[in-house]
Amino acid sequence: MSDWLDAPWPEVALALALLALAALLSALRICLARASRKGSMLRAAAAGLSGTYVREELPIRARVLGAMLVGNIVLNVLGTVWLTGSLIDWAGPAGSLYAVAVASACMILFEALARLGDRAGWTEAALRRVGVRPDAYAGILSATEEIREQVDLLHQQGEVVKSERDMLGGLLDLRELTVSDVMVHRTKMRTIEADLPSDEIVRDVLASSHTRLPVWRGTPDNIVGVLHSRDLLRASDAGRVPVDVLSVASAPWFVPDTTSLRDQLSAFLLRRQHVALVVDEYGVLMGLLTLEDILEEIVGDISDEHDVATRGVRPQPDGSILVDGSVPIRDLNRLMDWSLPDEEATTVAGLVIHEAQAIPEAGQLFTFHGYRFEVLRRVRNRLTALRVAPHSPVGPAAPTDRPRP
Repeated sequence: MSDWLDAPWPEVALALALLALAALLSALRICLARASRKGSMLRAAAAGLSGTYVREELPIRARVLGAMLVGNIVLNVLGTVWLTGSLIDWAGPAGSLYAVAVASACMILFEALARLGDRAGWTEAALRRVGVRPDAYAGILSATEEIREQVDLLHQQGEVVKSERDMLGGLLDLRELTVSDVMVHRTKMRTIEADLPSDEIVRDVLASSHTRLPVWRGTPDNIVGVLHSRDLLRASDAGRVPVDVLSVASAPWFVPDTTSLRDQLSAFLLRRQHVALVVDEYGVLMGLLTLEDILEEIVGDISDEHDVATRGVRPQPDGSILVDGSVPIRDLNRLMDWSLPDEEATTVAGLVIHEAQAIPEAGQLFTFHGYRFEVLRRVRNRLTALRVAPHSPVGPAAPTDRPRP
């Protein structure tokens, strides 16, 4: 009994305090790690800051979390070594076994209490005491957000190349995007009129870069089939002249514009089809979606020898780009590694109109989201050509030319 009374209890208490502090630091790190990329963007938008703020904040937060992790490791090692030395001085060689047993039990217990405290909100209360407000963040990371953020950080650190980051990001986006976000709008669809002479249809099909073309009758919005060029040529070679287009065309497949890309990809694979026609809630034709469109959201642009070379984005020597107004914001972000928001608009022209709250005239300049936009050409109510460049003002912030509502 006297041996236990002679134990170095002050040293043991100090070692246990170090282990407890390590567990608390671990809980604080978990709490701070909740800050998602979406939360950063929400705070940046509320403060009127650009996407550059988000890209700068992520590495800073990563360094803070890394420092906390190092501190947690150091405190655990220091507490264990201190406890081991104290118990060896007291009990001889057997003290090392006592130290391992006590340190392991304390680490498990303190870590469990720290995580329990984090779930119960004790950790957040501790953070508020030192001026940190975890409730300012958007909430606990979903699995998707956590993966996306970690990949972004690895990319910034040079451990993941841009193409790999974009592919993984595109795969994660399939749950959030709908078919209307990536479809070819009906005004840009290449179609075939069913009542044209056979030789004209063959010429139109051969002149097209697409192998599957919607067939309409009466009005262009009345799609009655989807013609595969191989089926048409097979019928022509068989001597079936004139060719009945509808007899070789497959039935059209209509899908709601609210279908997620993930669900549509599964449907494409299940039905073994490559083309779907997108309609709104009233059954009005909105556009066309192909399996290739979805795959391009994952792997980027898929081009072959028959594709048109231009993509509507032309980089300039001064660092700006000339861009068609119809270019999707997502494609521009992926191509240029930019961070323009696409929540309120799908195309570059739509973004400018949304931010300007009007349809600008040619020659007007705008600065928002850290980029400068110049309207180069307007045709009726459409912005057909713009110049876009990252905005880096020297001195006071450059004023925006946005019309006031």
